[in-house]
Amino acid sequence: MSLAAELERALHYPLADQLPPPGGAIQIAPGVKWLRMVLPFALDHINLWLLRDRLDGRDGWTVVDTCIDRPESRALWEQVFAHELDGLPILRVVVTHMHPDHIGLAHWLCERWSTPQHECRLWISATDYQTARYACEVVNSFGGERLAEYFRSHGMTSADDLAQIRNRKSYYRGLVPAVPLSFARLMDGQTLTIGGQAWRCIDGYGHAPEHMALYCEALNVLISGDMVLPRISTNVSVYEMEPEADALTLFLDSIDRFAPLPPDTLVLPSHGKPFTGLHTRIQQLHDHHRDRLAEVMEAAREKAVSAYDVLPVLFKRPLDLHQTTFALGEAVAHLHRLWFGGQLRRTRDAEGIWRFAPA
Repeated sequence: MSLAAELERALHYPLADQLPPPGGAIQIAPGVKWLRMVLPFALDHINLWLLRDRLDGRDGWTVVDTCIDRPESRALWEQVFAHELDGLPILRVVVTHMHPDHIGLAHWLCERWSTPQHECRLWISATDYQTARYACEVVNSFGGERLAEYFRSHGMTSADDLAQIRNRKSYYRGLVPAVPLSFARLMDGQTLTIGGQAWRCIDGYGHAPEHMALYCEALNVLISGDMVLPRISTNVSVYEMEPEADALTLFLDSIDRFAPLPPDTLVLPSHGKPFTGLHTRIQQLHDHHRDRLAEVMEAAREKAVSAYDVLPVLFKRPLDLHQTTFALGEAVAHLHRLWFGGQLRRTRDAEGIWRFAPA
């Protein structure tokens, strides 16, 4: 049995292998429906959530996360509108964070369900809202010369790969063509009343600027977003906008904030299936990163390494360029945790590449 399969067996999946049909939903808890939409990436799906709600005297639904903006996603949403809303409107759109698969269709949903009397508003953390607005409005978001130079400084030397990254000038806007012009702010500790139930916001860092998970004590349900996933480890990366971040430390500290929740909490992740075993999964993630850090440290003892050098240490499978851009950011995050922790020192070589060696 593989390690991944062994780790997964330690968790419990209440619905076993059952999945929502395309354009359909499964009720996962009272007043909570699970939607699942296709993504055109190696990570091939995202889970979205419908929460029965009453807002400003109107019955309807709150949506949590939206999928990327493309015709196939809109078509699936139209099926949801026709068959899963019980003839009621969407009242508001809650987004856990600003990544394209989560916020991509927020603008469309808010426009689609706003009326002259009632605005369907986006609810999101202020940091992620502003970051999404910036990414939509600048030409070179998630690509361009600055990102190419950043990757080069961490050891990516392939002229073809760097050229592709330089030419990737509309990556974010291609998936998130617009962001609503106004929003309601979510903050850590804030309580949203949704359908008469209190949902508490829990912020998290390291994966996104200011990620918001939602916990309902009455239902014992956690909408974890991307902070806790059952099968894969969350991408934790350092990129050119904040090039000296200690993202992995932020992430590990953040997932510990879920530790006070009950052991039998039902976790609704953005990828994978709903599960119980939250505390087990938190420990698995700590163990995973502890082991990867030890491997990176061992590689650095043999010779001074760049982030690109440690990609095969962290990732045992072949990576395409799209995957490599995420993986390289994650390699920097692991090196930075060791650097900030005083175990590694960082120097820049004659080619301008950052290299890490034991302190």
